[in-house]
Amino acid sequence: MAVCIAVIAKENYPLYIRSVPTQNELKFHYTVHTSLDVVEEKISAVGKSLGDQRELYLGLLYPTEDYKMFRKLHNSFTDVMCNPFHSPGNTIQSKAFDGIVSGMMVQTG
Repeated sequence: MAVCIAVIAKENYPLYIRSVPTQNELKFHYTVHTSLDVVEEKISAVGKSLGDQRELYLGLLYPTEDYKMFRKLHNSFTDVMCNPFHSPGNTIQSKAFDGIVSGMMVQTG
């Protein structure tokens, strides 16, 4: 199960962040934003030759056994983006998406 889930826009800012337990929420927000900075540094490197483009590979970002969870999250995200009432680029405010994320989070208490 996940302790933090973040959805990132193609412009490299978070559209959705949720973490459990909530007492560590600031730590997870910091981790997400720090990770975004690392990705930004990797893709903004100027003057790379064609042979150096392979350095943009960040490695496997999730364990392969978590693929089903990722797929479920991706399908729910696709449903949100296909909603005619959602404006792309705005934060995600969907009860259905939030329900899927809640089901993936580590349950405490």
